[in-house]
Amino acid sequence: KGLLLLSGGIDSPVAGFSMARRGMKVEAVHFHSFPYTSVQAREKVLELGRILKDYCGGEIKVYVVSFTQIQQAIHKHCRDSFMITIMRRFMMRIANRLARECGAQAILTGESLGQVASQTPESIASTDSVSELPVFRPLIAEDKQDIVAVAKRIGTFETSILPYEDCCTVFLPKNPVIHPKIHQVEQEEAKLDVEALTEQARASLEVETL
Repeated sequence: KGLLLLSGGIDSPVAGFSMARRGMKVEAVHFHSFPYTSVQAREKVLELGRILKDYCGGEIKVYVVSFTQIQQAIHKHCRDSFMITIMRRFMMRIANRLARECGAQAILTGESLGQVASQTPESIASTDSVSELPVFRPLIAEDKQDIVAVAKRIGTFETSILPYEDCCTVFLPKNPVIHPKIHQVEQEEAKLDVEALTEQARASLEVETL
């Protein structure tokens, strides 16, 4: 079993499909930032889950977690350029906790090398350093047009391009750090109560069985 970080974008549903095709049972976690993100953005992700379940052997669970307070804390206390890096590390920590609780053996993401600032080797290393479980990235070497082609084939593309923003588009820095050094990231995180924020987000959990 793998736990998929499911956003409203094009890539993560294709990553879930790719791992399901290898026989992995897939469950998903979605981070929302209400009221900065809308109810429609949440429903969009649940619809992606409904489409994915046809490739995942039936029922799929989506764990919905509030990410608003974490983003507000990072925005308030940390350097703006480290926003995305620290966000991704929090997501990985929370995903690991949920994975242990639901019996998942790996974290799944839709990351593709170099596609955005959080997908450089240094950014990926920073994210992985807080994960106790292996992180599978089935799309790591795929070109965007190839990912789009699969999304269209499996029926997720039209839903993914609906104009409802998810939490990764909230508080975006103008100049995100592209090659973060671990010690710098840890210095910024030291300005936060990481454990309290992680547990607070975990406590917001809602489970949608699709």
